[in-house]
Amino acid sequence: MKGVIIGDIVGSIYEFDNYRAEDFPLFREDCFFTDDTVMTIAVAEALMNTRGDSDVQILAALTEKMQFYGRRYPNRGYGARFGEWINSDTPRPYGSWGNGAPMRCSAAGWLASSVEEARHLGSLTAMPTHNHPEGIKAAALTAELIFRARKGEDIAALRERAAREYNLPEIDKIRSTYRFDVSSQGTMPVALSAFFESTSFEGAIRKAISAGGDSDTIAAIAGGIAEAYYGVPDSIWQQAAGYLDPKLLAVVEEFYKILK
Repeated sequence: MKGVIIGDIVGSIYEFDNYRAEDFPLFREDCFFTDDTVMTIAVAEALMNTRGDSDVQILAALTEKMQFYGRRYPNRGYGARFGEWINSDTPRPYGSWGNGAPMRCSAAGWLASSVEEARHLGSLTAMPTHNHPEGIKAAALTAELIFRARKGEDIAALRERAAREYNLPEIDKIRSTYRFDVSSQGTMPVALSAFFESTSFEGAIRKAISAGGDSDTIAAIAGGIAEAYYGVPDSIWQQAAGYLDPKLLAVVEEFYKILK
């Protein structure tokens, strides 16, 4: 989860002002956390509270927590339809294939005890809103890769697994032409390639931002997988944590206590 939050905060200022190189400062005063962080934390809290529960109970908790956090932290860059869903008295899935599905699912990969459970929980995190096959596919794969990475699978094997689902571009070859794309199918290949071409956690974040496009979400997805593979340098996390309020930090701290 820390990797997602870091990627989101670092990428926040580049989402609509892309910087297509890797030599930028990781944190600036005008960085901020977006909907990616809010929903990642909402999903984490829901999954922590429903371990061992039925799918129906998990889906209800996901809906409740995403609405709660969305209302508590408005104006964080939510899509129009998701914003309506947050404030609905009768929230229903609306078939979204947006990249909100893979960006918020990281907790599923950490709390699962098997590949199958990671994929299942990842799928569930998408379903309250992003129940289009592309949204579910993206969330399931992201959770699976996080699980596999934290269990020590090497990067070549992870890449081979991802390549069965998406065509993976070379970041250098798309950097000058890649444009803003909020779809899961348009975001996942770039985020995955940013991780696969990296040699460190920080390198994955820099590579993701440099691709352009929906920078905060690309970096959030890449950062979530990179955390599971490389770990997160404490010096980087401490800088990111300074952008969060006590409520959000408390959930993050509780999550990592559970993992110990």
